[in-house]
Amino acid sequence: MARNEEKAQSMLNRFITMKEEEKKKPKDRRPYLASECRDLAEADKWRQQIMREIGRKVAEIQNEGLGEHRLRDLNDEINKLIREKGHWERRIIELGGPNYIKNSAKMTDLEGNIVDVPNPGGRGPGYRYFGAAKKLPGVKELFEKPPELRKRRTRYDIYKRIDASYYGYRDDEDGILEKLEGPAEMKMRASALAEWNEMEEIKKEARRAVKSGEVAEVGLASKILYEEEEDVIEEERRMEREREEREKEKEFVVHVPLPDEKEIERMVVQKKKMELLSKYASDDLMEEQTEAKAMLNIQR
Repeated sequence: MARNEEKAQSMLNRFITMKEEEKKKPKDRRPYLASECRDLAEADKWRQQIMREIGRKVAEIQNEGLGEHRLRDLNDEINKLIREKGHWERRIIELGGPNYIKNSAKMTDLEGNIVDVPNPGGRGPGYRYFGAAKKLPGVKELFEKPPELRKRRTRYDIYKRIDASYYGYRDDEDGILEKLEGPAEMKMRASALAEWNEMEEIKKEARRAVKSGEVAEVGLASKILYEEEEDVIEEERRMEREREEREKEKEFVVHVPLPDEKEIERMVVQKKKMELLSKYASDDLMEEQTEAKAMLNIQR
């Protein structure tokens, strides 16, 4: 009995649901072309419907386990819906509605930074990648920034940075160098003064020992001898430098008389004459000429 009541109740429920569906208006279908719509409210409704579809598909494309083919299909469907949304937004502007294009979302990379990729991958202007589709092979490289090439500095750029600070003219302006050099200078002065006082004491001890005939201590005598030896070596070096300078300053003196231009010219002519005579005159003629010069006492 209970079973029959359940069946009747089920049939009644189906009948009531069917009657309610008959009373409803047939489900409207979104026009294929946005230009066919003449009502601003309907255009905004279709835009909202497209936005909901885009939201569902964007949430679905976040799953990396869907596979490469499914991710690419979903990305294509989202881009198709975005283009259709753009048509409806332009139609809304034509019908006097708000401008949704002005506040549209920008394309971002994997880190969320806005990038300007007008035509990535040759898929048409404004093609975008969403969710896990950004990590697909061949797509990830589109969002990677090329390495910045370090520009080589020219000579002009190098010299442009050189100023007075480069040559150290402004080292004393900040006062840091003075603070560092002050204690070091005082320490060096104190050391030099202590050394000078020590040497003066050693000299006084040595003079007093010489006057009194006493033998000076070995340590003091060694210091004095070492100091005198350094003075002697320095004096010898100075004398050697002066002697070299004097030798450099001396002029070169020629001790052999040199012929002048006329004498050189006469010697060249004489040599050419002798060459011509030896070439065109015989030995007998040369001997006769020599004997004739000797008889006439001609030296030339």
